[in-house]
Amino acid sequence: MSIKNLIFYGLLIFVPISLAARFLDWGELVVFITAGLAIIPLAGWMGASTEEIAVVLGPSWGGLLNATFGNATELIIALIALNEGLVGVVKSSIVGSIISNLLLVLGLSMLLGGIKFKEQDFQPVMARVNASAMNLAVIAILLPTAVGFTSTTIPESTLQSLSDAVAIILIAVYGLTLLFSMKTHTYLYDVGTADYASSVTGTVEKFAPEPPDAAESEPAPNLKIWVPVLIGATLIVAVESELLVNALEPATEQLGLSPLFTGVIVLPIIGNAAEHATAVTVAMKNKMELSVSVAVGSSMQIALFVAPILVLAGWILGEPMDLNFDPLELVAVAVAVLITISISSDGRSNWLEGTLLLATYAILGFAFYFRPVLETIGG
Repeated sequence: MSIKNLIFYGLLIFVPISLAARFLDWGELVVFITAGLAIIPLAGWMGASTEEIAVVLGPSWGGLLNATFGNATELIIALIALNEGLVGVVKSSIVGSIISNLLLVLGLSMLLGGIKFKEQDFQPVMARVNASAMNLAVIAILLPTAVGFTSTTIPESTLQSLSDAVAIILIAVYGLTLLFSMKTHTYLYDVGTADYASSVTGTVEKFAPEPPDAAESEPAPNLKIWVPVLIGATLIVAVESELLVNALEPATEQLGLSPLFTGVIVLPIIGNAAEHATAVTVAMKNKMELSVSVAVGSSMQIALFVAPILVLAGWILGEPMDLNFDPLELVAVAVAVLITISISSDGRSNWLEGTLLLATYAILGFAFYFRPVLETIGG
């Protein structure tokens, strides 16, 4: 069993520990930390079961299942936070998920893969298609924010209506991207799919040990096992997310972190940890095609599906959420998309380009960390 498997299995111990911390009143900080650590392996099992079920369902339905559950952990955390009225944290987590995938995950993948293989290739056409979708995401965030910033007298209901309209358009575009990738232009994605199917670093292998006598042609996954695993992991993630969100404000106060920094940096790392491991692992196996697909595809799904779903869910939950973001959050997304497009446009990567992405993420992280201090000094 690999060291990574041992770590993810070991983190499962925090599921009962977090529950004990809540019911035995060990303090909000302990609950927050243990619940966050518990979510990491659970997200991995959700990904593992989703991939196994997708193999049985076939390319079309399997792709739809992957697209739906690809960011299920982040969506669950955000929905619970939204239901608790933490709209600002939800918006920050959306921004954080986008920039962490584009800068942290892709940066680590290019750095570690580049150290091992010097230069790695991936399809520039696919990168350009994803980049165009991310540009749309920037526009979707920019316009409602610009309207809210430039029109101080605009009613909140009008801004909410604008956000609802934009959310519906984004969901429609997301549906079209699925049609594009799974039906009309599947050949653009065939290489990444083949890499994934043939790679020994498939999601299931990462979180479950390979049998000693595993043959080259493995039997079809057993739905009687993986469907309950998916349902069970999802339910436990919901419970742990509830613990995490309820302890969020007091815990971050004790840590000296602002809600903005927590939403942009801390929560996305917790929710995306398993996915981060996938992208970095396959990059070190010289499968940068798949690594780019995981990192950029996840960001695109957050922007085109998760964010608009949360806008519409806010209306249902009675906690209105619009797409009027903090200007620093908007700048962060625009910067992340801009540098990612610049680096990935040639279809080649190396360790220096990975370092540039990581440096950008670090600078943005410091900006969000010192933001409250700067505001206090300015006041």
